[in-house]
Amino acid sequence: MKTYNQTNFFKHTFCEFKQVNHFEFTPDTNYQSKSESLYFYTNVGVYRKSNHWGRVANCRWKLDSNENYRNQQIATGFAKWTDFHPIHATEKLFSIHVNFDTKKVKLQSIKTGAVNYLFTFSEAQKRIKQIHHLFADDKWTKHFNLEIEELYFQVISQFTTSNLSLREIKSNYK
Repeated sequence: MKTYNQTNFFKHTFCEFKQVNHFEFTPDTNYQSKSESLYFYTNVGVYRKSNHWGRVANCRWKLDSNENYRNQQIATGFAKWTDFHPIHATEKLFSIHVNFDTKKVKLQSIKTGAVNYLFTFSEAQKRIKQIHHLFADDKWTKHFNLEIEELYFQVISQFTTSNLSLREIKSNYK
């Protein structure tokens, strides 16, 4: 597994930064990007102060924030060097977690939570996109004899914990 540090963490990585509320950047900040994001490196990890999270250049950096955070607000996050993972790796390092009550889908690395089934980054991204589509358009549910919420749970749970395609899973319920 690749080791990340201040010289390579910004090259095609996925990371979940934890929001911190009490960190002050000093005038000797290690780096300021063209988009005004600030970076401060420590031996353990990196602090990032920015108003944009998610897709950051060639990376996918998420902010695990408190409930008050809204996109485009400036927030500071911290991530350990061990929290960075390569996006283009062929290793299966990511799992998919679904909150059926809120219909939210979350990509997590193997180091951030319970692991049901592992995917590569690109496999997980494709599956998440398909799950969003399942939640957004319920026309597909009319062809089954289960209640819609139970069908969502059964199909999506199996989709996030196996290597079966969505088509294969749906055909098992007809």
